[in-house]
Amino acid sequence: MTKTREFLKKLTPSPITAILIGLIIYLWFRPPAFVDELAYAAPDVPTQPGQRLSDLRGKVVLVNFWATWCPYCRHEMPAMQNFYHDNQAEGFEIVAYSLDKTQTEVDAYMREEGYTFLAPLASSEVTTGFGDVSRIPLSFIIDRDGIVRHKIAGQVHPGRLEDLITPLLRASTAQPALPR
Repeated sequence: MTKTREFLKKLTPSPITAILIGLIIYLWFRPPAFVDELAYAAPDVPTQPGQRLSDLRGKVVLVNFWATWCPYCRHEMPAMQNFYHDNQAEGFEIVAYSLDKTQTEVDAYMREEGYTFLAPLASSEVTTGFGDVSRIPLSFIIDRDGIVRHKIAGQVHPGRLEDLITPLLRASTAQPALPR
């Protein structure tokens, strides 16, 4: 009995160790991201051959920049797919622009993981249209009127998607015009 207690006592982490482990777990599952409130017209960039972002007007759109080699990007994708599945009928779309080298590579990853939203390669026209896309993951939320409302520099998670997108899904179109 004494040996068991001594053994268990050795396994008990110090309070500092427990706090550090908790912080690491929290950051892994809910990493920090910087959210900016914006209000400017979304660039009219291609989403797939023959279609442009303006063709999605009337829907709330999550534009995401990612890559198959990015661990944070891969970590956020299940939350995006679940939110897409639950809200597509309400007028929600995702265009996940990949920074990978080939569309074949992206298509294989999307098929393998069971993701059903658009995932075209990000052309220079797209990255220029959204500003400097130098870090990923990076996301933009566009309202039904084609206005970029939020920029998320960092990983999205279910709570963040819910907080930022659901109010836009509930809002009607024809928001007040932007100041010139």
